[in-house]
Amino acid sequence: MVEPTLDELTAGHRAAAIARREGDELTADTLERLLTKVQAMFREDRRRKIAADLEAQLMADGVAFRPGPRERIPSEILSALREAILAGVMVSADHRARGTAKLSRNTRLGPIAMLFGQGRQYLLAWSEYQDDLRLFALAGFERISLEPDVYERPKEFDLQEWLSESFGVWREEPQDVVWRFLPEVADEAAGYVFHPKQKTERLEDGSLMVRFRAGGRQEMEWYLVRWGDQVEAQFLAASGDPVSDTTESDAPQE
Repeated sequence: MVEPTLDELTAGHRAAAIARREGDELTADTLERLLTKVQAMFREDRRRKIAADLEAQLMADGVAFRPGPRERIPSEILSALREAILAGVMVSADHRARGTAKLSRNTRLGPIAMLFGQGRQYLLAWSEYQDDLRLFALAGFERISLEPDVYERPKEFDLQEWLSESFGVWREEPQDVVWRFLPEVADEAAGYVFHPKQKTERLEDGSLMVRFRAGGRQEMEWYLVRWGDQVEAQFLAASGDPVSDTTESDAPQE
């Protein structure tokens, strides 16, 4: 076996730290066990040096030490869902909705993907009751059991395309979005990818225009707060007319 480099080992540990920070404890544990096995193959003197270098490198990255809120999701819930997704089977679940705290028992779902990220984590699944794709907060699952029934996702379904219709995880009718970042922050904003299908344009006054089409206006507004009065936002309906400021975004579907 070709001995992995320090950069390769560091990348593995960084990936484990990011997975753990985002609530995917199972992936983090699996990566760390793999890395431990790899490092155990080194000579003892090499293993000691690598350990010291890794610690210094990870301290420099700061990935494992950055604080931030995340939800606690039981590992048995993640294990059951991952097994169901890989096996392509339905699950029966008890799930408590975040907004109403209402507990739905024996809900039959066809799991498609778990969506991890900063803050809240979700399961994308086909709901037998609603006969449609829905997002379910992972922290809301109180019980999961695998069913013998096979679930096959629609052949034409593209996860990345589905996700690109939204900003974050909010699901609603997509709108044409136009953000204008003032010259004072245009260079900083140009370093971000706000949406995978965004188009950008620099104006003569130095400001930056960002255009894309997606739903999730409320989550966009929450995000734009951090830019203060240095950004102007406009939301256009399919007709091209501005959407009223009183329009409310739908909540995440759970």
